Amino acid sequence: QVHLVESGGGLVQPGGSLRLSCTASGSIFTPVRMGWYRQAPGKERELVATHTTGLGTNYLDSVKGRFAVSRANARAMNTVYLQMNNLEPEDTAVYYCNAVIRGTPYWGQGTQVTVSP
Repeated sequence: QVHLVESGGGLVQPGGSLRLSCTASGSIFTPVRMGWYRQAPGKERELVATHTTGLGTNYLDSVKGRFAVSRANARAMNTVYLQMNNLEPEDTAVYYCNAVIRGTPYWGQGTQVTVSP
């Protein structure tokens, strides 16, 4: 059973920074892709940033230059981070970690990010 455990959400003022982290466990296989999606109230879930082994990173246009996704744990590459800088109120959402392992997507429970004065 694959589990994704997220941490790092919270309340921050506009212009501030947060770092989200997510670790996948329960599989002997390395995720081919890990990343982050978000869902704001009344909106559909959208891709924020992903890292795909051998292909690199992909970002939502509105976060380019402000957010950075990275992978860690050199042996298993099973941890993903999202460094979020210069946060804006429009970034307020529940952020979900995603991992794709052998073609199957897995999701974390979500962590709330609120950007407010």
